Amino acid sequence: MEQAQELAQSGVPELTVVVAAEQTHGRGRSARPWHSPPGAGLYCTVVFRPAVSANRLSALPLVVGVAVAQTIESLTGSGARLKWPNDVWLEHNGSPCKVAGILTTSSLRGGEIDYVLVGIGINVFATTAELPPGATSILAATGVEVSVEDLLPGLLEQLEAAYLDFLEAAGRPSLDEYRRRAAMLGDQVTIEQMGDKFDGRYVGVDDDGALLLEPENRPVQRIIAGDLVRGPRPTRD
Repeated sequence: MEQAQELAQSGVPELTVVVAAEQTHGRGRSARPWHSPPGAGLYCTVVFRPAVSANRLSALPLVVGVAVAQTIESLTGSGARLKWPNDVWLEHNGSPCKVAGILTTSSLRGGEIDYVLVGIGINVFATTAELPPGATSILAATGVEVSVEDLLPGLLEQLEAAYLDFLEAAGRPSLDEYRRRAAMLGDQVTIEQMGDKFDGRYVGVDDDGALLLEPENRPVQRIIAGDLVRGPRPTRD
């Protein structure tokens, strides 16, 4: 992502892609480390220069999440889930586990978007022992061997299509495919936001990409940033 930033600042065209076989300082949201075993995953950053209002960027990470999920689904036949706002899950041994993460950063110039960097990390071959708790890889979760060489072209094709839809919709794309895959939708969840915690039922995602949280006996709240920290609960009869 740092190399992509340098390229973006030098004026490279959008849809320029930087791909790494290994990351030594992989990171996610809030500067959390992203574990990147050498040769075991796809780590890339794409440069975008969307001609939309800066306040429309909030939906872009969700659109990218759908593109990642669709890519994995097309290659493995396994359904992927999306954990708001930027994680992709696959079921592994009966539990949902993180298989991919998305990190989006943007730079403005005079109130206009100069560039947007979308970093994507997908665990492809890593074993459970190589990954932190709660994480999985495409191979570990599905048993399907997918090469990075096959994964990257498919991902870029899905990303380009999703991005064109985003532009054509002036930054207001349909999020129905995201909602269809939304993990924990309808569950009681907790959102952590800058040291504060908010509890309620996850009732939806609005057209701006904000999570809709319904606290008990209170109106629905729009959550535009934060961490969804409570996972799915076992179903009880």
